[in-house]
Amino acid sequence: MTIALGTPGTDGLDSAVVALREWQYEGAPAQLHPGDLGWYWRAGAEATAQAVRTWSRDGRILAVGLLDGPGLLRVTLAPDARRDEELARRLVEDATEPERGVLPPGRANVEAPADALVQDLLAEAGWDLDEPWTPLRRDLTAPVEDPGVRIEVVGPERAHVLAAVHRSAFDGSRFTDERWHAMAAGAPYADARGLLAYDERGEAVAAVTVWSAGPGRPGLLEPMGVHRDHRRRGHGRAISVAAAAALRELGASSALVCTPSSNTAAVTAYASAGFRPRPEVRDRCRAA
Repeated sequence: MTIALGTPGTDGLDSAVVALREWQYEGAPAQLHPGDLGWYWRAGAEATAQAVRTWSRDGRILAVGLLDGPGLLRVTLAPDARRDEELARRLVEDATEPERGVLPPGRANVEAPADALVQDLLAEAGWDLDEPWTPLRRDLTAPVEDPGVRIEVVGPERAHVLAAVHRSAFDGSRFTDERWHAMAAGAPYADARGLLAYDERGEAVAAVTVWSAGPGRPGLLEPMGVHRDHRRRGHGRAISVAAAAALRELGASSALVCTPSSNTAAVTAYASAGFRPRPEVRDRCRAA
């Protein structure tokens, strides 16, 4: 059977999420996680479906991609398919030729597992390496220490507070409580938690959303942010520790996060919360 490229539609999103859950294991490349689809779901189920691509053979999904912004394809593959030549060549062709409906013409990036044949074929096709990112991991075998601040699990009635902290933490963010409700309605959020950290004056100072892929599998922090008026006071460390504790309660085997290596403040905050850096990863980039 040949490889089939598909856009799942809202009724097919669950299959993509299930595949991504099954592909998470300790030692797996830091790549696409169910939580990445879950965070994108804040735009709604229809927009998420339009941004997802699947590659299948004989009805089995072998790769899932997320068009995570203009010109960026984040893709991961089934563990036993990362060196599958037919799949890799089809993926590269689909990413390279704009008429296939994956990436537009001009500058584009592909994020794929470092050990995947896709990486080799993109290099052969002239795609260069882009800026480095640092994945970090915290083992959750042992109990997690107290974060030292008050932590609140966010429900619908407090979504507006989490959204406000997020907008303050990230320039250009358009996150709202309406978008939180859209995200919370998505399948991945069944195994997710939104957390807020409060300072001694009762002000919300940091927020994070954590995503489990199921018991015994790595979980993800996406995103974590500190309110711009409360930075450099240890709140990034505190909310990251709380995130690790929440993932452990959800049964995750470890907590993962990835940040641009140039963002040294974030790398330092995660490291202070017990996250250990893993080897840097880089997208493949096509010039404009």
